[in-house]
Amino acid sequence: MSECYRILVVEDNELNLKLVRDVLRHAGFEVVEATTGEQCVELAAECGPDLVLMDLQLPGIDGTETMRRLRSDPRTHGMPVVAVTAYAMAEDKAQALRSGFDGYVAKPISARELPIQVRSFLPGGSA
Repeated sequence: MSECYRILVVEDNELNLKLVRDVLRHAGFEVVEATTGEQCVELAAECGPDLVLMDLQLPGIDGTETMRRLRSDPRTHGMPVVAVTAYAMAEDKAQALRSGFDGYVAKPISARELPIQVRSFLPGGSA
C-alpha cells in the first residue's frame, strides 16, 4: 500500500478492539483508538482520520448519535463513517445506511476480509 491511511476504530469491547487494531496494523494502516462516542468525536477532530470504523453499541452516546455529531462538525463532516455491529440482519444494515453511515461491516470480524472492506471505503477504494 503506497499511502498510509489513518483509521479511527471506535469499540468498547477490549478483545474486539485488539482484533481490529492488530489486523489493520498488520495490513499497513495507522490505527487510532476510541472506546466511547464522546472520545471518538474529540479524536476525529484532532487527528483527522481517513475513515472511522464505529461499533453501534457504545457506552454513553451510541454510534448513530456519534455519527450525527461527526456530520454536524465542519472539521469532521466529510469523513467516511462505517458502522460495525453484531446486528447482521438486512434491516439493520439498511437502517445504518439510512442513518447516514457510509457503509456497514458485520461482526464477527473476518481478519482476512477486514483490510479489503476498509480499503473499499477509503477514497478511490474498491473491494
